Amino acid sequence: MHVFEVLADPVRRRILELLAPGEMASGEVVEAIGAEFGITQAAVSQHLKVLRESGFATVRAEAQRRLYSVDVAGLRSVDAWIGQFRNFWEPKLDALATEIARGKRERRHAPMTKRSGKRA
Repeated sequence: MHVFEVLADPVRRRILELLAPGEMASGEVVEAIGAEFGITQAAVSQHLKVLRESGFATVRAEAQRRLYSVDVAGLRSVDAWIGQFRNFWEPKLDALATEIARGKRERRHAPMTKRSGKRA
């Protein structure tokens, strides 16, 4: 399955969001996703399997629990693909940062009005 097909599914994207802060037990993932999307444990398990097999999630056993976490390998492949388009928006973001900094500098150096105590 292509990485963007994997990420096209809102359930799988949400699972990755849940895993982003750190490991979660499969039961916790099932509970959160089941409540949010109204799907069964089996359906959540299928989504976790797709994420594992496509390189977006890893699992490790701890006694009877299965702990899932984000696998950066899948995210690197997405980043690599998107990287070829960065030159379209990075100059615009750099220009925006310059304008924001210029505005802050101008506000700092603006004279204070006598009555309101606010800058002119």
